[in-house]
Amino acid sequence: MSGLRVTPTRRYGRDRLHVSLPDGRAVAWYDRDSGRISLLQDAYADAVMAALAPFVTGTVTIGPPPVPTPADLRRLSLHPDDDLAPNRPGEALHLALGRTPPRRFGRDPRPAELAARQRVGDALDRLDRAGWRVLHSVPLPGASYLDHLAIGPGGVFAVRTLAARGHRVRIADPDVAVGRAEPRPHLRWLRRDAERAAHALATAVRPLLAVVDAARLDPVRDVRGTWDVRVVRDGEIPSLAALGGVVKPADVEALYATARDRRTWFPV
Repeated sequence: MSGLRVTPTRRYGRDRLHVSLPDGRAVAWYDRDSGRISLLQDAYADAVMAALAPFVTGTVTIGPPPVPTPADLRRLSLHPDDDLAPNRPGEALHLALGRTPPRRFGRDPRPAELAARQRVGDALDRLDRAGWRVLHSVPLPGASYLDHLAIGPGGVFAVRTLAARGHRVRIADPDVAVGRAEPRPHLRWLRRDAERAAHALATAVRPLLAVVDAARLDPVRDVRGTWDVRVVRDGEIPSLAALGGVVKPADVEALYATARDRRTWFPV
């Protein structure tokens, strides 16, 4: 049989090749990461193998699609209005800038803050190959947002972005000072967001401060004597991929399915 179409897709951190008939009906898909071909109709087995032959590497298995996990079922039943996965980094700032354009005179920090959140968000998204799942601009009660939520083998992190704009950054818990600006209690706010996330997800959530474009970073040990906040420059975010042994892959997916549901953060 000829005429089968092979279409590459990438969703939820997985590279797949979907095989369909000329009329668009799906007959199979090949998951590159697991090396498995999920066959929807046995009659097309030989044709599917022939169509995928140029793309298959190594040993593969072929059979019916795996039974959906509880996380899969929850994701499939999620209403689009309640799905936080499409949120962009800095979603609230996107909306704010759309309503009120940057000031022509004086310094408007919002464009720099948006650029910083986008840079950190892009770096976090690239962790998907290491088994991480990331959400951006997670709405919290009180009209506030968590910049990013990272869930992976190394644990769950509430991420706050700090735009340094080429200035020196000084950290003296709970205050953070950028350049000559007045110190602000970023670590207190970050811990509060991590605690909210831990309560909503019923799991431990660690606070992480991502500092973007700092000329110099001077962290100081916190007054409580335990450095519970992880502080990284945006270029150090890939190092999170080396963390592991905290959350199992199935639990990563389950936590991600829970976290992407808006109702998790605003229970009725």
